[in-house]
Amino acid sequence: MPYVVPGRFNEKVAFLTGAGSGIGRATALRLSAEGAEVFLHDVNAESLAETVSMITADGGTAVSRVGDVSERGECVAAIDEAIEAFGRLDVLANIAGIAGAFHFTEMTEAQYRRMVAINMDAPFFFCQAAIPHLLASDGNIVNIASNAGLMGQAYTTAYCMTKGAVVQLTRSLAMEFAKTTLRVNAIAPGGIVTNLTHNFQFPSEIDFELMTPYMGFRGQGEADDIAELVALVAAPGSTNIHGAIFSSDRGITAG
Repeated sequence: MPYVVPGRFNEKVAFLTGAGSGIGRATALRLSAEGAEVFLHDVNAESLAETVSMITADGGTAVSRVGDVSERGECVAAIDEAIEAFGRLDVLANIAGIAGAFHFTEMTEAQYRRMVAINMDAPFFFCQAAIPHLLASDGNIVNIASNAGLMGQAYTTAYCMTKGAVVQLTRSLAMEFAKTTLRVNAIAPGGIVTNLTHNFQFPSEIDFELMTPYMGFRGQGEADDIAELVALVAAPGSTNIHGAIFSSDRGITAG
């Protein structure tokens, strides 16, 4: 784990969704290594337990909750449980997400609703539930968007829509709370080596030439790349960072 800053998050509490694997797990490990107490949320009980074990084995403090973030009630209840467990909240990291490629006219309503609920609705409701507590602690929010929220991509219209919504959620909240101490930012990764990308499948009979503008030239990043950026953006000393959308995509959106 490179560039760990020991003690940077001492006496801070971070809430992370999607903490069972990928970017969520890497970020949980990173913030814990830098002193944070972490509340971890994921839909997969087994993988979430593995993350908790990794943190506690290194002497960290982690509490976890299994749940489906597509339900507003779960989002609210999870934040309440975190406050009950730790008494405060300093960082909300909305990391959980799903992706999928479809011929636009063939994507089912159920597939569309599920993607919207997890990628767009959940960050909205987590922010609603967490902001009163974050205001009390001079805390901050880090949303995980995507390069897909900044550019059009063939066969992933719904995914692009939801990640574009995360970008606008971030900017709008940054403006609404501009006169407070709350900070709200987002990170827009490109392709990252995770279970999400490993299991990503395209539908049959697609035109791969349409995909070249967002394939990039430097390959995929690692989950630790994003965890490092989350730690920087969420750090107590990063008071000048507010309303920003950080691209971390190896140059995909540069031109």
